[in-house]
Amino acid sequence: MLIGDVPMTYTPLAVPSQDLTASSFGFQSCKGGVCAADGIRAAGISAGFRHDPSRRDLALVAADSVCVCAATFTQNCFCAAPVRVSRAHAAHGSTRAIILNSGNANAATGDAGIKIAQQTTQMVATALHCEPEEVLVASTGVIGVPLEMRPFEKGIPEVIAALEHSADAAHHAAEAVMTTDTHAKECALEGQIASSDGATSTVHVGGFVKGSGMIQPNMATMLAVIATDAPLTAEAARLALGAAVKVTFNKVTVDSDTSTNDSCFLLATGAAKCEEIEVDSKAYPAISAAIREVCERLARDIAADGEGSTKLIIVDVLGAASQDDADKVARSIANSPLVKTAVFGHDANWGRVAAAAGKCGVAFNQKNVDIDFLGVPVLRSGLPVPMDEQDMLRRFKADEIPIAISLKMGTFHSRVWTCDLTHNYVRINGEYRT
Repeated sequence: MLIGDVPMTYTPLAVPSQDLTASSFGFQSCKGGVCAADGIRAAGISAGFRHDPSRRDLALVAADSVCVCAATFTQNCFCAAPVRVSRAHAAHGSTRAIILNSGNANAATGDAGIKIAQQTTQMVATALHCEPEEVLVASTGVIGVPLEMRPFEKGIPEVIAALEHSADAAHHAAEAVMTTDTHAKECALEGQIASSDGATSTVHVGGFVKGSGMIQPNMATMLAVIATDAPLTAEAARLALGAAVKVTFNKVTVDSDTSTNDSCFLLATGAAKCEEIEVDSKAYPAISAAIREVCERLARDIAADGEGSTKLIIVDVLGAASQDDADKVARSIANSPLVKTAVFGHDANWGRVAAAAGKCGVAFNQKNVDIDFLGVPVLRSGLPVPMDEQDMLRRFKADEIPIAISLKMGTFHSRVWTCDLTHNYVRINGEYRT
């Protein structure tokens, strides 16, 4: 039987898999979060940035000594004071500590906000016996509210005294940066890397991230701290982080909004006893893959925990004529309120996917387009394929909803993670400042 010219027997679209994963280099999950990396200590306390004393709101991640650092920051022109200060400090390629607060973004606070951020780095530097330029600062919370020094004056001595190299300390730091997040987001990997002489060493990569709303990063994500004990050079750290961010944090969207405060930091302590890792070192592909996987796990967790969400949506665009085309189509689908609400309603509405793909200015022939929902073909060669609605409803019970579209214009592929759009998203954001 045919529908138009499309046979009723068909195969699902073949979605490409990542070639060089961390597991292909032998890395496995481990405990410890950001403190999985030797030479890293962390803490998270309640310092008074929030009215609720039961919520942690000040985090510190510190290396035992000054270490290699790489960072990416928001490209939002309306960037916050801590972004401006940390961007200047991170340019040196080394750091000792990162101090982060939630409850107040220190954005749109003028010269006073810059002074607060600078004073914060000075206080941490004095306590840790390092230079202010070796301290980075990050903030998240409400925009446009003056940030006072009092919580820092109270909290910095306490958070420094609480520093530990433990999984609990890493978890407390991850909790302290949460805003509308429903849980702390952290992960870690452990693996072996080989030196040029064939010797192997155990290394770790771990980190945490916060982010649930105002998420369509244009560099990284809301706030992320990643650490490794691998002895990366400054250039290797910068390239590894940039490559990871490009295909992970920059492929997440909850609501198409880029924050004023987005910051992502990578610390490399070098505590693992092996030779220095440069971009052309034998060990670089393995540690780069591990950094990428940590970023990807955290990025997926952001999308899955999008404000009010019930589903993680994975959008794959196949067969695009260029990488830019693939990215544009993927973002258009992932940001479509109609697609996101269809998923919330358990409706395999391929028409909304097709419309979102067609509106973004990327040229393709609709007669060639194929679409799958949850691995089930629903459109072939631009024409609908009959589907079992009851079967689809059962499939929509899954926590993850994959949507794939093939344009058949080339060989480029893009994957974007997003979430459904629910009543709770409106409620959370409608009540955010009230």
